[in-house]
Amino acid sequence: MSALESRNPTALNLVLPLLRLAMKGYFRSEVRDMERVPDGGALIVSNHSGGLTPMDVPILAVSFADTFGAERPLYCLAHDMLFTGVAGPLMRQFGFTPATREAAHEILTSGAVTIVFPGGDFDTFRPFTRQNVVDFNGRVGYVRTALRAGVPIVPVVSIGGHEDQLHLSRGEWLGRRLPTRKLMRSDLFPISFGFPFGLNVGIPANIPLPTKIVTQVLDAITPEEIEELFGPDAEPAEVDGEVRRRMQVALDELARERRFPVLG
Repeated sequence: MSALESRNPTALNLVLPLLRLAMKGYFRSEVRDMERVPDGGALIVSNHSGGLTPMDVPILAVSFADTFGAERPLYCLAHDMLFTGVAGPLMRQFGFTPATREAAHEILTSGAVTIVFPGGDFDTFRPFTRQNVVDFNGRVGYVRTALRAGVPIVPVVSIGGHEDQLHLSRGEWLGRRLPTRKLMRSDLFPISFGFPFGLNVGIPANIPLPTKIVTQVLDAITPEEIEELFGPDAEPAEVDGEVRRRMQVALDELARERRFPVLG
């Protein structure tokens, strides 16, 4: 069954009230300008925060449904680990799909919207000293995907999610030596400090703090704008540089607005 056929709006409608309560109640989530997502296919590109317990997807999903209705398809390209065992069919019902170029192309050319976090685990496991830095670790595949499908790129940035606990290290030195490396498909083994167990290594043991998360949706970058800026044969690295530049400007602005850690 394809990604398009697996998504179940009825199942999503059942969990949306709980997600809304958790995101808006516990994390006091605030999403600005979701209406900037254009009609038709679009690729939402976001930074990724929160270590082992990132809240970016549910926050965006709630705001997207509140703005456009749950019937408008929204998908998320995700790590293969989310689809192991009994979790696989459930994740697919909620619009998660393995992060392959084929799946992304199918979704985008159908006129649907999908979310991608190019930085992946490298981004979400970054240390707190780089919590307000947009870093995709050189990954530009999302640009190729958008250009191939001929859809706009919608940059999104969020702040606060990386204050859910104190993220200390990506733990590359540890991850490369562990037998779980092949299973997790990652050299990273994050180290953080949080509540209630203190030091946390590699597993989601601590409870995320109720940090206020603010998300800003930026203006879409259309294929026409990309061609105007970079020519008909745009280099993905150049487009990625412009996307990240706009994201960093917006993230810096959010950082200037933020008064206190966790409290917002």
